[in-house]
Amino acid sequence: MDRRQFIKNTAPVLLLLTNGELLYRSALSLNSTHNKVKFRFAVASDGHFGQPKTNWESDYANVIQHINAQHKKRKLKACIINGDIIHNDPAMLPLAKQQLDQLKMPYYVTQGNHDMVNEEVWKKTWNMPFNHSFVADKQVFLLATTATEKGEYICPDLDWMRAQLEKYKKAPNIFIAIHITPVKWTDNAKDCPEFINLLKDYKNIRAVFNGHDHDQDDMKETEGIPFLFDSHIGGSWGTTYKGFRMVEVMQDNTVATYILNPETKLNERMLPAGRVLSS
Repeated sequence: MDRRQFIKNTAPVLLLLTNGELLYRSALSLNSTHNKVKFRFAVASDGHFGQPKTNWESDYANVIQHINAQHKKRKLKACIINGDIIHNDPAMLPLAKQQLDQLKMPYYVTQGNHDMVNEEVWKKTWNMPFNHSFVADKQVFLLATTATEKGEYICPDLDWMRAQLEKYKKAPNIFIAIHITPVKWTDNAKDCPEFINLLKDYKNIRAVFNGHDHDQDDMKETEGIPFLFDSHIGGSWGTTYKGFRMVEVMQDNTVATYILNPETKLNERMLPAGRVLSS
């Protein structure tokens, strides 16, 4: 084993276990177990298709190429595009869809504050409403809007979210994707205490995925709930690289996740199946 492979195999990975506790293990120890991946998906956000003075066409082409490459190697069951698909101009929405349709796996979208269209246009374009859920291989996904047509920040619809959480309260895993961060960790967040108070009662929520904050690419936590950020795939600011998040659900419902930037792994974490996180 060469030095590069040794470092790769022994680098610590943070796991989210079924009881909600966080612990570190090496990639080598993970690979040596019989805990195989049963479901794999990607999360990307903030492409800002059409933003002036950015390379939005090549940014989209690049991330689609890399996500498809991961699919070819590892078989992705889904991809979530978590908001700010376009940059304000509604005319760009069908053009962005033409690009995203090149993804080789099923993909789903959320509305961000720069996706300035009404729900009728959104549904006509994507064949899904602002707030929607889907189930794939028993994994539940709740995708909700956090913005108005004018780009104003809003909290997720509590009535809709509560109904979905009740509907799927016996599911092994629930993943939530919303564009705007619902805790005031960042300058661009929208504080949503009632939303957080709702989530903490459902122990099968494994993670909440946030976009919006282009300079965030790791995990934050409140009430035992991990909130995962994914950098950005376009736009004019943020991390020095443009990347996306990979998520792998293991047979025991432990969840492994990491950023690709877009080729190298960063911030590898494993999330235990359950709640009560600790560092």
